[in-house]
Amino acid sequence: MFTGIVAEQGSVESLNPNTSGDSAVLVISAPETGAGLELGGSIAVNGVCLTATAVDGDRISLDVIGETLNRTTTGRLRPGMPVNLERCVPAGGRLDGHVVQGHVDGVGELLERENLGSWERLRFAVPHRLARYIAEKGSIAVDGVSLTVTEVSDAGEPEQWFEVGLIPTTLAETGLGALQPGGGVNLEVDVLAKYAERLLAFTNPKKPAHAAGGASNGGAA
Repeated sequence: MFTGIVAEQGSVESLNPNTSGDSAVLVISAPETGAGLELGGSIAVNGVCLTATAVDGDRISLDVIGETLNRTTTGRLRPGMPVNLERCVPAGGRLDGHVVQGHVDGVGELLERENLGSWERLRFAVPHRLARYIAEKGSIAVDGVSLTVTEVSDAGEPEQWFEVGLIPTTLAETGLGALQPGGGVNLEVDVLAKYAERLLAFTNPKKPAHAAGGASNGGAA
């Protein structure tokens, strides 16, 4: 588990896909994150939970499966690009952000940013299927950064979006400070909202389309 508090910006050394293209090995340079990291340790890289498969000083290798390449921006990484990094929170550690699993739900896009002097406002487009989980004053992880939602689009709008406000520290210490309109970001919505929806679905489950026919056959037997 993570908290969405970025500890370091690492740098991509390489992203090497396998011959079939359905997985890859990501190699990053991360002096602080690599210190004391053991083989098999978990790291959130731009909000994506990955496992360290090799550690050589500040050089960390991580396996990336096809599902991750398809559902996140990891496949777009190139050498020299910065990445937000966070080690998993230890038992008893402070939860300074919110509960982040490192399981990305989808990719958003920066629509616009506005400099308001002491802070900046960023608006992101969000896939329609995720918009219902995002609430004003709720939490969201954007490229692994725990943020508070300041405004959301109306439910009836054809293009869904949300806004966040970034303080100078977040702008300086995460990749969101340099993100330009059109740039993609990994989004993880509040896990509690997803579980609540799933539980409610079972309180009034929809019958399968073939249920009526099945009941008739069962009665005859």
